[in-house]
Amino acid sequence: MSDAENYATTDLSDACDGAVGHLAPGYADFGGRIRFHGPAKTLETFEDNTKVRAAVDQAGEGRVLVVDGGGSMTCALFGGNLAKLAADNGWAGVIVHGCVRDRAELAAEAVGIKALASHPKKSAKNDGGSYDVPLHFSGVSINPGDWIYADEDGVLVSTTPLV
Repeated sequence: MSDAENYATTDLSDACDGAVGHLAPGYADFGGRIRFHGPAKTLETFEDNTKVRAAVDQAGEGRVLVVDGGGSMTCALFGGNLAKLAADNGWAGVIVHGCVRDRAELAAEAVGIKALASHPKKSAKNDGGSYDVPLHFSGVSINPGDWIYADEDGVLVSTTPLV
């Protein structure tokens, strides 16, 4: 498949026959773009979105920010202001293993956003977390620079570009 805007994760999964990782089901679409892909920028943090904001405040260059928030359901790590920053700064998408908020604002931005749920409570701001670390959640490992492919059917992770 050569047209990056017309790929489907189902087709990529079939074509790769086990050579890609599949994020476990349960992630919902919150952003204005459902289909997105790019190399991963990883971040591990827990109930603190200081480094999430710092990441999307930088040039995204078509990357996907993958945030392992430990699956926390007690606060949101990503919201409307950050979605605007991500879209304006060229991020292809954001995947949060945790919660987001400001659903209407997220949907209005031209960036892909997947998360487990929405939650109205904001996170702490203690500058916690680590960038560019290997992540392990939802049945898959994601390393910095791995390729992420997401659409309405799910999320694939590959060590090499697929489209």
